[in-house]
Amino acid sequence: MQTVVQLRQLYEDYLIANRFEQRPAGLYEPVNYIMELGGKRLRPVLTLMSYELFRPDVERALPAAHAVELFHNFSLVHDDIMDQAPLRRGHPTVHEHFNVSSAILSGDVMLIYVYEFLLRMSDMGCLPQLLEVFNRVAVEVCEGQQYDMDFEVRQDVKIPEYMEMIARKTAALISGSLELGALAAEAPEADVQHLAAFGRHIGLAFQLQDDILDTFGDPEKFGKKIGGDIIQNKKTYLILKALEIADPHTRAELLEHMTAETEENAGKVEAVTAILQHLGIPALAEAEKRRHQQLAFDHFNAVQTPEEKKIQLRQLTEKLIGREK
Repeated sequence: MQTVVQLRQLYEDYLIANRFEQRPAGLYEPVNYIMELGGKRLRPVLTLMSYELFRPDVERALPAAHAVELFHNFSLVHDDIMDQAPLRRGHPTVHEHFNVSSAILSGDVMLIYVYEFLLRMSDMGCLPQLLEVFNRVAVEVCEGQQYDMDFEVRQDVKIPEYMEMIARKTAALISGSLELGALAAEAPEADVQHLAAFGRHIGLAFQLQDDILDTFGDPEKFGKKIGGDIIQNKKTYLILKALEIADPHTRAELLEHMTAETEENAGKVEAVTAILQHLGIPALAEAEKRRHQQLAFDHFNAVQTPEEKKIQLRQLTEKLIGREK
């Protein structure tokens, strides 16, 4: 079994070997730009780790891992345009560095190349299943993004709706990464489904931890200003849970803060954080995160492969859920 560091490097080498050098440069330079900005490479590594649970020749899964990372970065390019985000991974976003039209078109070609790399798995009997899973995941990610945009203008969002949104926008691709790796390794169907469910619950726990860190994290460890979600009036699990359990007076006060557009940021973050603390929201969010973590590992424990092969994937996902940045 290779270590996470080794698998990440194996993927990085494959990425460099498959750099887009063709013309027109105006189409492919933005693709190389976003793909080479770094990042955790979580999703391709998960694909490789899932494959390696069942087969040792992990290099065979590199095209599927690259397809996953291409799709992830394609979605970031288009999301950044929709969010008018100026920075991605500490660098100008693609539409800022180039222009909006180039970013849209380069994102489109990235999506097309996802299928090109999946087709490189055509010598394996699993190609139809790989395409079916990828198509389902891609649709779910788009649906999740639309729900997220819809929620920006709704004041009646409920927690089940929020959880469904992040299940699609965040968890679907984590789940799909693991599912694709297992399918490529021709794992038993039951194991494929357990890994997909494992990934889904890990993705939900991952997003809940992100919600918690954005409001209650250590700014020096988190790496960005605390309270960004509050400033942007985002309806995270923390806010929705507070609205659900607050008394009428506290609920009205929270809604007033979370619908204000001109409120001073530091004062707003302080006031909303105080309400969340008063209602015990950090502990409730942590409990919900741990619930999904337990559900995830219930599925992972059911995967029929030697326990020693699971150690690294277990440690990686535990680290993700417990991260402080």
